[in-house]
Amino acid sequence: MTFLSYVNRFVSNFVLLAVAYYSLNAMDKYQQRAILAFMILVYVAMRAVSALRSFSFFHRIERLEKEARRLGGMLGLGPEESLFRRQIITDVSTIRRSGEMKSYIDLMFLLLIVLICVTKIVTD
Repeated sequence: MTFLSYVNRFVSNFVLLAVAYYSLNAMDKYQQRAILAFMILVYVAMRAVSALRSFSFFHRIERLEKEARRLGGMLGLGPEESLFRRQIITDVSTIRRSGEMKSYIDLMFLLLIVLICVTKIVTD
């Protein structure tokens, strides 16, 4: 299931990259191409800010995981509760790593889109 979410993220970002590339190549006049590239750059900047904020969120989740592990060890409750707590912490860490990986995929494609837009603005 995690692999399918990575594939979905990859395909959706690749479609965005392809649309940006082909729409910038379809423009004949430099002024139209520059305006479209600027609009794409604004959209990419908003998505990049969102992806970077998610890293802050994931860092907070990681700190909570460590704190939960520490407190779980200190309390020393029964084996059933300890097993249940470990399973929850393991699930949360798996979801966090998956989210971080998706954010890295997003940032990679956003960087490629920025490179395409900048080259289309710079070249005539």
